[in-house]
Amino acid sequence: MENMEKVTELEETSAAMGPSSSIEEALTRTIKRSQDYLLSCQYDEGYWVDELESNVTITAELIFFMHFTDRLDLDRQEKIVNYLFHMQREDGSWPLFHGGLCDINSTVESYMALKMAGVPADRPEMVRARNAIRKNGGIKKTRVFTKIFLAMFGQVPWDVCPAIPMESVLLPNRFYFNIYEISSWSRGTVVPLSVVRSLEPVHTLPEGRDVRELFTENDHDLDFTPVGLPFSSWGNTFIYLDKIIKFAGKFPWKPFRKMAMREVEKWTLEHQEDEGDWAGIQPAMFNSLLALHLMGYSKDHPVCVKGMEAVDRFLLEKEDRLWMQACVSPLWDTAICLNALMDSGISTDHPALVKAGEWILSKQVVKRGDWQIKNPEAEPGGWAFEFYNEGYPDTDDTAEILLALNRLEIPDVRNKLGECQRAMSWLLSMQSKNGGWGAFDTDNDKEVLNEVPFADHKALLDPPTIDVSSRILWMLSQWGFKREHPQVARALKFVKDNQELDGCWFGRWGVNYIYGTFLAMNGLAAMGEDMNQPFSRKAIQWLETHQNEDGGWGETCQSYEEPSLRGRGNSTASQTAWALLGLIAGGEAKGNAAKRGVEFLLRTQNELGTWWEDEFTGTGFPVHFFIKYHMYQHFFPLMALGRYQQAIENR
Repeated sequence: MENMEKVTELEETSAAMGPSSSIEEALTRTIKRSQDYLLSCQYDEGYWVDELESNVTITAELIFFMHFTDRLDLDRQEKIVNYLFHMQREDGSWPLFHGGLCDINSTVESYMALKMAGVPADRPEMVRARNAIRKNGGIKKTRVFTKIFLAMFGQVPWDVCPAIPMESVLLPNRFYFNIYEISSWSRGTVVPLSVVRSLEPVHTLPEGRDVRELFTENDHDLDFTPVGLPFSSWGNTFIYLDKIIKFAGKFPWKPFRKMAMREVEKWTLEHQEDEGDWAGIQPAMFNSLLALHLMGYSKDHPVCVKGMEAVDRFLLEKEDRLWMQACVSPLWDTAICLNALMDSGISTDHPALVKAGEWILSKQVVKRGDWQIKNPEAEPGGWAFEFYNEGYPDTDDTAEILLALNRLEIPDVRNKLGECQRAMSWLLSMQSKNGGWGAFDTDNDKEVLNEVPFADHKALLDPPTIDVSSRILWMLSQWGFKREHPQVARALKFVKDNQELDGCWFGRWGVNYIYGTFLAMNGLAAMGEDMNQPFSRKAIQWLETHQNEDGGWGETCQSYEEPSLRGRGNSTASQTAWALLGLIAGGEAKGNAAKRGVEFLLRTQNELGTWWEDEFTGTGFPVHFFIKYHMYQHFFPLMALGRYQQAIENR
């Protein structure tokens, strides 16, 4: 009833050119309810965190992992089966994101996991899944990782999988191709996976548990096929090189194999967190445990016990279903939540906020990590994304945290300033040569590496991005940095030079152009750029043009593959908030587009005092992996409404 009254109230004032008193009253009520909701969600330790939802392969692979390492838990497996069926769509497929097309990898891996768990092939859901797989290209269309799982269980020969020789870890860091030239998430996965690929193990499935029924005549030749001669392109060259490496791998004489195995073992052990995690992500954790299993480590070895405890911390359970998160995001969620609450008027010395700030300070990374390979002179000082990931702090989290800490009135001011200065020094040292920042490494941008057969997801690198660089600019402005500062000037040029022709900016870590545009506009405006310049006017026009009829904004994950869909999709609370924040930064808080966007958020707030969206608005890897951060729908609308209220009060 309250929401219906709010809709009526807003409809009566929608013709007004400026914010009416009734809208201002509704705005105040909506902000208060959102603040109360967020404060009620804070954990006793001081942080905020909610589910990080992704596609079903993350959970299906837990079944593979349990079978392969002899860790089968029948109760857990049954609950995963229930989850997979719960997530299956009517056409039999599983998508990468809510409302997305059939994802062949998710569908094949789900089918395989269900079959391994004992689900009969003639069950109606399985029949529909098989039909979806065949309709969408079959096994031949699956990614490298899916083929590796098929090979591990004897469903395809290992030769169809790209080579990942263990010996690659022996290449010196000065060599053009070495493990530190690929992204941190790839490195943490590929190094232990090289053991699996090099040893080519096969776990034989019981009769009736295989997936031979999925294969058709089109799936006989699954190997990579060059489309030209060697050296005609990097892609063709790497495919021929892959064939040579696999041919050489069949010879019994492998002079560096034992040395490489010892180095991988050492590297894997050194990269485990004290709490058991590896790189804070599921692929690195599973592959590290798989590698140790193949090296002869027992299940009760302390390293493996801690590793499984880390896996268990990523699990979620509801009713009769169990699933796994690809990652967890407490530091990210907490920092943005703090900024949203302060933007909306919560006092900077509020006890809940101070407690969160002190928790964040306790999680600062003080150890050296892989980032030091390319940045050896810098001292540690950033923050990570997860609870436990000291090996891989990231620039995006560090910037968002510094934004929050700059504003918080923490009693131990000296400690806060010291830790912030340490973080600032580390962050500035991570700037790449082109003026931008990547997420985890500096100058991790050798595009040629995305052409190796293993990199079919085209995410083997961590180059500087607009969204991360813009957030850092935004933060630096709040700490007193000016446009004339050499590093700021280079970053400003990087952002402005990478604006799209139609006025928007690409979003690497959020979907997609709405996210990139929101951050670019905020970073540029915070640094004092004139928002009447052509770049800003084009961005404002782009945002206004892509507003939906309901007043909100939305963009489908499909926009990464289909540029015609940029800025197009069902309205969501988080993307509407981003668009509003972009408009406000551009000086358009008084405009009709901003007013309509605010009205959308006011009338879609639910009875709990927050918002809900089914859509995925976070990006793991463009095109291939997407995330729904469940906190986004809670704190980004509050941030936008809070800043809007400030803007209209100062008009």
